[in-house]
Amino acid sequence: MNKERLSKKNWFIITLFCFMGGIAWNTENMYFNTFITNEIYADVSQAAIRGTMEATTAVARMVALSAIAAVVTTFIMGALSDKLKNRKMFISVGYILWGIVTAMFGFITKDNIANLFNLSDETKILGCTVWFVILMDIVMTFMGSTSNDAAFQAWVTDVTVPKQRPIVETVLSVVGTISSLAVTGVGSFAQAGTISYKLFFGGLGIIVTLCGVVGLFLIKDPPRTIQSQSSSSYWADLFYGFRPSVIKENARLYLALLAFCFAIIAFQVFYPYLLTYVQYVVLPDNGGVENILKAPVIITAVVVVVILLACIVTLLKLSTTKRGFCLVTGVIVLTLGFFLLSTSTSIYVILISIVPVVLGNALVNILFGAAVKDFIPEGKAGLFQGIRMIFSVMLPMIIGPVIGDKACQYAAQTIVNEVGAEVIVPAKNMFLWAGIVCIFALIPLFFLIRKGVETPEKNIEVTENE
Repeated sequence: MNKERLSKKNWFIITLFCFMGGIAWNTENMYFNTFITNEIYADVSQAAIRGTMEATTAVARMVALSAIAAVVTTFIMGALSDKLKNRKMFISVGYILWGIVTAMFGFITKDNIANLFNLSDETKILGCTVWFVILMDIVMTFMGSTSNDAAFQAWVTDVTVPKQRPIVETVLSVVGTISSLAVTGVGSFAQAGTISYKLFFGGLGIIVTLCGVVGLFLIKDPPRTIQSQSSSSYWADLFYGFRPSVIKENARLYLALLAFCFAIIAFQVFYPYLLTYVQYVVLPDNGGVENILKAPVIITAVVVVVILLACIVTLLKLSTTKRGFCLVTGVIVLTLGFFLLSTSTSIYVILISIVPVVLGNALVNILFGAAVKDFIPEGKAGLFQGIRMIFSVMLPMIIGPVIGDKACQYAAQTIVNEVGAEVIVPAKNMFLWAGIVCIFALIPLFFLIRKGVETPEKNIEVTENE
């Protein structure tokens, strides 16, 4: 028996935990980076910067080490959640601790670090503060990857069947975008100095923790999780996805992950630096916020949104029968958008470029996300979450920011901080490199289409949690 509809409660859980997970991830991925530039590097001397690292390098190292932590965590905790057959506790307790660690970031200052380690040398204070931020980011990543990447993603796979997953992935993508906009809306006040980073991190941390508390009462593990059988040991499960026989048997899964990897690497070339780029490059080049909030710009933005919604809906309908065509279209459109962004900092060029970038990114994320879930062997969702994270998180977040950092240092665009030191900020050439990387996604995608990217519907019994 194959039930075609998810229960209302499961839809609520998927939406709530996706939104709150997006709040936490976007806070980390977007505003820890601005926190480093705007707070940690705001009043340090040129000598201290030269004695430690540039702000863009600090961001690249933080993102890379966080990605490694995310993958290691997902491997360990994903296999463990399969073995213990209890994703509920991993999700709920993980979200509670995730929020607490997020709130703690507001207390990281150079003064507090100097007092904690009894430091007086400015270079050592800056270095220790940067590495303390990176260490705390790793701790936060452990909590987020345990609850969201390892347990929640596997739970979503367990409660859905292939026919449901494109719409579920669409909802996850839309809700993720909304959470990103929500964080950006609140975070812009912290970035501008209107509210403190302590209040910003603390407030968002509290609501993520409350979400975890709600999960203790709402989430139930489906029968597919509870009744799954595994005769192998925990350590065998941990390295299951690396077996040559498993890779050969699930070639479509690994090809989909490889193509997805190139697309996400391209995104990570600029994403960690995006808000800093807007703050220090786009806004000044366009005369500040006052000029951007004029009628012609607002009208252009509205037109862009309407076009985006129409294109996304049309292509998602087409993707139900022509997934391969839509994936190729998504990658090509995304690449063209990156190239267009690299040509100018004009707000009108940026708004026009948003159409292909957002459209391509939506198609890539939704369709690859659904394909990966479809190609995971039945009953082994937890075993493959770590493999998924290698391609979708670790490799992109190690390689992408390094390419972006090199692009920014090559352009050598700088600002002068409060004490007269020059700090390197992102430049538009990072989008050119993002486009070049994105092109490579077409290679594994070609072989995936040859093997068959469409997935036949499986006859799976799914008992809804009412």
